[in-house]
Amino acid sequence: MAEWEAATWAATETAPTRADRRGGPYTTYRPDGLVDRPLHLTAEVAELAWRVEDSVRRLGEHPGARGLEGLARFLLRSEAIASSRIEGLQVSPQQVGLAEVAEEESLTAETVNRTARKVAANISALQEATSQVARRDRIGIPAIEQIQVVLLHDEPQLHGVRDVQNWIGGSDYHPLAAEFVPPAPQLVPALLSDLVAYMNGAIHAPLIQAGLVHAQFETIHPFRDGNGRVGRALIHTVLVRRGLTPRAVLPVSPVLLTRSQEYVQGLMDYRYTGSSSGSPAQQAVSHWLRVFLQAVAISVTEAQAFAASLDELRERWEQDVAEQRRANELRETPRADSAISRILDSLQEHPVLTTQSVIRLFDVSRPAAAKALDQLAAARVLQKRRLHRGTSCYLAMDVFQLITLAERQLASTRWDTTSSQPVRPTPYAPKHQ
Repeated sequence: MAEWEAATWAATETAPTRADRRGGPYTTYRPDGLVDRPLHLTAEVAELAWRVEDSVRRLGEHPGARGLEGLARFLLRSEAIASSRIEGLQVSPQQVGLAEVAEEESLTAETVNRTARKVAANISALQEATSQVARRDRIGIPAIEQIQVVLLHDEPQLHGVRDVQNWIGGSDYHPLAAEFVPPAPQLVPALLSDLVAYMNGAIHAPLIQAGLVHAQFETIHPFRDGNGRVGRALIHTVLVRRGLTPRAVLPVSPVLLTRSQEYVQGLMDYRYTGSSSGSPAQQAVSHWLRVFLQAVAISVTEAQAFAASLDELRERWEQDVAEQRRANELRETPRADSAISRILDSLQEHPVLTTQSVIRLFDVSRPAAAKALDQLAAARVLQKRRLHRGTSCYLAMDVFQLITLAERQLASTRWDTTSSQPVRPTPYAPKHQ
């Protein structure tokens, strides 16, 4: 039975202020497990779940974005950036792209800041969650830990399941004024075991399972850091694993960020007390699922619009390349297996490239890689920029502009900046130089 448990925090003399040094009573939340928990949805939520699931499946049939491959790559990047922004990591999409390349090339580039590197790590964590973890026959606790390791790869002291009490809000030194205090550390391993057992089953529909997994993970808060980003990544782990989104990653995080009050309140409502079969508990879970399903529904509508924008962008690139090649008395359309065609196919996933990364990604020679990048720069598909001493990179600024415009649109309460301006901080759209 879910309940709040009383605990006592010992005063500490090492905190900087008198208020931070104090001790006293506080309460932690002990949730029910998921595997044996009864679930009785209201008719409204059950119908909403069916309608939203149907719209997600129809997205997979959408003809745009080259069969969704380009859309999937674009949305994964957009989702990771927005999920990081929920945690207060503010950085432009192009800085994240530069950080990715700097990491791949083992460069400590002056143009790349620490925040951008953290967001780039979140892209890798989301890739881990939707590929390696989602494709496993069975998911265990180590698989969830691996997502956090990828996310916080340069902070090994934070890796793994916590053995200390953590909390959300209030002082950094005690949980007495916290907004929420997760379960005591000795309860976490059993709760995580229950969570992964539920993820390995299919007792509920995919979207219901994804919503419950996310809320339960956020409630357990099993790590010292990275819980929010890992928890949102697990939404996509479930949806990929259940075959609902085998390729596209829905932009759920930016919608939740715009609806942050409803998001936080929905998670708080999920944390009921008493019997899980009682009416208050069922209403609480239904309220959270309604918030989650509405966010997914909006993300599907926006993903459809992004697919059309990506197709238009690819057509413009092809026209620019054809015009540049025609001016140089070359065949207008490059061969399908040429380096230049293969780069165009991958720009949504790799919008920042170097000669070395093209060699690695496409197994081409250095002259072929350099020639293709220079031709795309001449066609103004890519923009050349110095990354580090002796290393130049090429940026697809159109992709970053589209990511920023998409984020600004998703920051509007009407999902349209022409009728409602963003209600939260968003980056300005990058301009071509």
